Amino acid sequence: MTQEKQRIVFHQETEEDRVYSLSLRPARLEEFVGQKDIISNLQVSLQAAKKRKECLEHMLLSGPPGLGKTSLANIIAHEMEARITVTSGPAIERAGDLIGILTNLEYGDILFIDEIHRLSKVVEEFLYPAMENFKIDFVVDKGPYARTINFNLKPFTLIGATTRSGLLTSPLRGRFGIFHHLDFYEAQDLSQIVMNSAKKLNVALEPEAAMGIARRARGTPRIANRLLRRVRDYAQVKTKDGRIDCAVSDEALQTLGIDGMGLDENDRRLLRIIDEHYRGGPVGIEALAATLNEEVDTIVDVIEPYLLKIGFLRRTPRGRELTEPSAKHIRSLSFRKKEIQPELY
Repeated sequence: MTQEKQRIVFHQETEEDRVYSLSLRPARLEEFVGQKDIISNLQVSLQAAKKRKECLEHMLLSGPPGLGKTSLANIIAHEMEARITVTSGPAIERAGDLIGILTNLEYGDILFIDEIHRLSKVVEEFLYPAMENFKIDFVVDKGPYARTINFNLKPFTLIGATTRSGLLTSPLRGRFGIFHHLDFYEAQDLSQIVMNSAKKLNVALEPEAAMGIARRARGTPRIANRLLRRVRDYAQVKTKDGRIDCAVSDEALQTLGIDGMGLDENDRRLLRIIDEHYRGGPVGIEALAATLNEEVDTIVDVIEPYLLKIGFLRRTPRGRELTEPSAKHIRSLSFRKKEIQPELY
């Protein structure tokens, strides 16, 4: 197992997350916590489509991983009383795969494509007439024997989800009628999500402990629920009644190596290297990746977003730089570590 997969605050959905998400995922818009503007606009779009008895317009959901794009797609299907077919960009390798999916859709069904920016060019071009005219043209054979077969599709709604909307081609982006960008959650909203999840998991959780977990969840519900499960495990083993208060929560999260800002060792290592090796920056991403022994994409997609969000890292034309708060934070942690573990002579 790689170091990246071992991260408790890693955004990638694990198999355990998939199992628990089915029970923790909200079923209706009223149950969805956070993203108030998006929820308000979605309610208008859904009510208008149901009044007209039409399919919802094709929708693009963008934003960092773990913020609820898949949950929203399932909620929309539930609200529209429609069947949802779930797939992902990398899973559709050939045009024939897409044709099989599209021809099986009934009127008003929803097709959800996660990581839609990773569709191949050939598959993407098949989507264009399907989204616009609910038709697809499939070429059979080659040369003088080639012929085109036309498939008429039943009207459907395509919901695409992407973590990197900038990689979408203009023709594909232009065929979506509704756009929503999900942003990181506030701690108050995450605290409510943690409390709701604790009730569904039958965990005795104090509100102050829920807020402590929320502050360390990097603005992401998926990570908040993951931390809750780890704290629950710790409480069941270390306490008599399994109740989670602030002290138990803090001890569990410290054991996991997550500090008060929600940073894990990988985040702190990146900040320390910029601080100690490059005197706070600026440092190019290639040099930083080589020093960290990490892939550039891992730094850009996994580690950087939250550090940029909380103002701990700054991107400049010359490279990455530490901000004053991040330098103070990482130096205070280093100072405490030296106090706890003094050098032996």
